[in-house]
Amino acid sequence: MRSFIGLLRKEYIQIFRDKFMLRLIFIMPVMQLIVLGYAINTDVKRIPIDVYDYDQSALSRQLVEALKAGDYFTPSFRLTADEKAPLWDLDHRFKDGHADMALIIPSHFSERLTQKDSVTVGLVADGSDANGARSGIGYASQIVRSYSKQVTGMEPLFEVRSTFLFNPESESKYFMIPGVVVTLLTMVSMMLTAMAIVREREMGTLEQVLVTPIHPVVLLMGKVTALAILSILEMSIALGIGMLWFGVPFAGSFLLLFALSGLYLLTTLGLGMFFSTVTSTQQQAMFMVWFFSIFTMLTSGFFTPISNMPNWLQQVTIVNPMRYFLVIVRGIIMKGSTLADLWPNVIALIIFGITLFVFSTLRFHKRAA
Repeated sequence: MRSFIGLLRKEYIQIFRDKFMLRLIFIMPVMQLIVLGYAINTDVKRIPIDVYDYDQSALSRQLVEALKAGDYFTPSFRLTADEKAPLWDLDHRFKDGHADMALIIPSHFSERLTQKDSVTVGLVADGSDANGARSGIGYASQIVRSYSKQVTGMEPLFEVRSTFLFNPESESKYFMIPGVVVTLLTMVSMMLTAMAIVREREMGTLEQVLVTPIHPVVLLMGKVTALAILSILEMSIALGIGMLWFGVPFAGSFLLLFALSGLYLLTTLGLGMFFSTVTSTQQQAMFMVWFFSIFTMLTSGFFTPISNMPNWLQQVTIVNPMRYFLVIVRGIIMKGSTLADLWPNVIALIIFGITLFVFSTLRFHKRAA
């Protein structure tokens, strides 16, 4: 235990003596957070929409088919009048990420439309993605009105009532800031781990420590624990700026967020260790981390919804750990999602984390032996 505490102390002294490392840890991420928080915007297509059809008529089915006609919606779940499922299921479907919108067709839909009476159709959107929600409501409202005119031959008889859940103000920054927090945690933890180990190898201090009675695994655990604490501190700073500066609301549990962030760090620290074992210089390590980070960001759903990507690329995103953690962070911050809502993504993080961390630890131990 004394050796472990001594290693932690040595790591912090070494890090805080390096001015470049301090700038890398604290200044650059804050600048990125502010710039990206204001600058980034997205377009959306293929929006997953749930259909709550309480009419179950030919006309209501035609309306659903009209939604499928364009490239804007993919109806992914059907509620029929026979199932009588309560609408609280809608909230659950949004929180677990299975739907971004819902269309609610009332039971008197076909009767009112046949009689050419006005009828109200409900649209509910997940407002945590403000840009996607606004676009989705606009697309759906236009399709519904066009369908009404096509069926009746008159000006639209539909009254469309729309609601934005989780983000009534439709602020895009509420969606982007959690994504920036995830990106910073990913890049900082991987880069710190890879560069710290390679830097010690370049300076010769790693070999000096390895000849001491300290076991290589204990040495590695001391190093990654120090870097994990710094990464969580970095995440806390970014989250604080997002909440205090940008006014991003926090609807979920801080404890759950930081617990799952620690789980995610098993993956990023493991990748950082792996990069350190296949590179010889800091420049090589930085390039590998940068290359991998660009890939994870572009295929995580941060900039572009995964549903917008080609089918083959959607399959590639399955092996991207950041994809699952992004859903977790946005769900907890914006929707107040619980562990029960997020468990498929948590299972994915457990698999990635344990596999990558154990593999990288064994590889480091083999190379150090």
